[in-house]
Amino acid sequence: MPMTPVRRLRLLLAVCACLCAQWAMADSLLAPPVAPRQPKDVSVHGDRRIDDYFWLRDRSNPQTDAYLRAEAGYTSQWFKPLAGFREALYQEMLARVKQADEGVPVRDGKYWYFSRTLEGAQYPVHLRRAALGPERSYSEAAAQEVLLDMNAMAEGKKYLALAGKVVSPDGKRLAYALDETGGHDNTIYAKEIASGQSLPVRLDRTEGFVWADDNRTLFYLTQDQARRAYRLWRHRIGAKGRDALLYEEKDEQFGLSIDSTQDHRYLVLTSASKDTTEVRVLDAARPLGAWRVVIPRRTGREYNLEHHTGRFYMLVNDTGRTFRLVSTSATRPSLRGAREIVAQRADTTLEQLLMFKQQMVLQERVLGALKLRVFELADLSSHAIDMGEAVYAVAASGNGEYDTNSFRFNYQSLSTPPSVYDYDLIERRLLLRKVQPVLGAFDAAHYASRRIFASAPDGTQVPVSLVYRKDMQRSSPAPLLLYGYGSYGVPMDPWFSSTRLSLLDRGVIFAVAHVRGGGDMGRAWYDDGKLARKMNTFTDFIAAAEALVAQGLTSPSQLIIRGGSAGGLLMGVATNLRPDLFKAVVSEVPFLDVVTTMLDETIPLTTGEFIEWGNPKIREQYKWMRAYSPYDNLKPGAYPAIYIQTGVNDSQVAFWEPAKYVARLRTLKTDSNPLLFDINMDVGHGGASGRFDAMREEAQIQTFMLQQWGLTGQTNP
Repeated sequence: MPMTPVRRLRLLLAVCACLCAQWAMADSLLAPPVAPRQPKDVSVHGDRRIDDYFWLRDRSNPQTDAYLRAEAGYTSQWFKPLAGFREALYQEMLARVKQADEGVPVRDGKYWYFSRTLEGAQYPVHLRRAALGPERSYSEAAAQEVLLDMNAMAEGKKYLALAGKVVSPDGKRLAYALDETGGHDNTIYAKEIASGQSLPVRLDRTEGFVWADDNRTLFYLTQDQARRAYRLWRHRIGAKGRDALLYEEKDEQFGLSIDSTQDHRYLVLTSASKDTTEVRVLDAARPLGAWRVVIPRRTGREYNLEHHTGRFYMLVNDTGRTFRLVSTSATRPSLRGAREIVAQRADTTLEQLLMFKQQMVLQERVLGALKLRVFELADLSSHAIDMGEAVYAVAASGNGEYDTNSFRFNYQSLSTPPSVYDYDLIERRLLLRKVQPVLGAFDAAHYASRRIFASAPDGTQVPVSLVYRKDMQRSSPAPLLLYGYGSYGVPMDPWFSSTRLSLLDRGVIFAVAHVRGGGDMGRAWYDDGKLARKMNTFTDFIAAAEALVAQGLTSPSQLIIRGGSAGGLLMGVATNLRPDLFKAVVSEVPFLDVVTTMLDETIPLTTGEFIEWGNPKIREQYKWMRAYSPYDNLKPGAYPAIYIQTGVNDSQVAFWEPAKYVARLRTLKTDSNPLLFDINMDVGHGGASGRFDAMREEAQIQTFMLQQWGLTGQTNP
């Protein structure tokens, strides 16, 4: 399209603003921090490795604190010339948010539960109203009760997250867990809902909890020093004496989780490693009874279950990695005599089962596409729920009732805001309950999404999803942000982001590489990107980036990559392998020091991760990890601009991993591109807990990217 005078003027102003910001940075920025070298020999298997920055693991060392604060100060100083743009970008993002909003009520028993956000408030308020009439319908005429006002509870705290809440079966008591550090240091409390009076409950270092049917017994899990949920306890409110220890998981590769079946008949304790599960159940009406094993553990066998009229319905991978659906007696469960309902199929992974009184809903992933399938329990006939789109993300949510004809799920895509649907299981009709408001000039019709495929080195076709603004696409390469994760079998289904609109509306293309190691294309996709085949994750991502360049969608001078946690590992490896391919890198809470971390079994999550990454104490497996570990494979040379973000309280990826990486890279990089280490001294793995604080973090990350693209002088169209 020909450039109009107005567009020409905007471009000129943008270039001037960018140059002015760069000149201001060059004039004012101090030299980056330099961490002292204190060599430590960390060699194993005859492979000599000297770690100059091992000392940064010691949080109590004043040198560590001084270095972290110096890095935070350096990053803050780098952003000073961009402070005005960053604030404007934040306000732009904020203007899209309906601050005073209310979630769709969820019925559970005699009440409807919902949350509300208030104008200017960081946190939600959790409430409920009594269900009225014989149909237990929702009415605003019913008085509302406040369960938890998170804003009042967060006063004076730098961080607060609700780690779980469960109402007792009679609806009178609430148990809830709070994390005040961001390090998953969860503490369980309880209260009487009507009076608001606190109950004498404080259970520290917990992971999960459920009520028994007597409304006074809480079953809960505690963590060991490595933050592994490993013990099950019984707490009886008002009882004297110590809580009863009921079970301890002694295998360090297994962790516990606790829940209940949808009909609330059984409490369910699951002991799981990365590839094996064992389930114990307890009749919820017999809290003093004995927990019993459903199917004993066998290495490589995974299963989960629901209950309906005396039978367990299970997803189990005993005949193939993609799972089958079977039912068996709840009193004498057995796979040998189980009835098969859905057979294992190589192209279809069975992911989740939700049980109702007359129907059950099965979530399947068929060649990468999510499907919801409804079964009539009377005769096991089935039908699929028609979504009307080919590429989307869907998740069951808010299904508190067992005896109901309504199934609720959340739906979204790269261009469709999160939407809440109720599906009538009898009439087979969809009812849209709510679309998350996006204020301002947003119109989903202005955006388009599509999928391309990249050829990996071994010929595997790797999907790449794209979203962009239709009226801003052109024949020449465009700024593009490529996101990746690729671990633990977690799929990167297309998700909507209102903050992402600030990029799309400036002509940026957003892409997601569905690399192996994730679950995007089913269970085999995950297996092909772990352990000895982990390198596939990284070469898939590079292939995706190369395909985007080859198709003329972007160029290396306009391509930025982003990932977090295990996705941060992906960023580190991709940067080491192809530093010439990327303009800039955004790496959040990144797993970068793979070998040293996995050699230390005292670090949270390490032992259980052996099945994902390997055990470096075994020579062959050490070689896999040593070949890609980002920290160990840094070398002198030019690197892209890099922005790394972490929190000092992170219990999943310790702060010292990115700290060591940045310290070492500063001594090796030969370029003048920025290397920024943004460390929050008050939070953990998930970043800021308040919604506005989290948005400010995102505004800063986008400011960094837009500065690299030369777009910080451009206002939102």
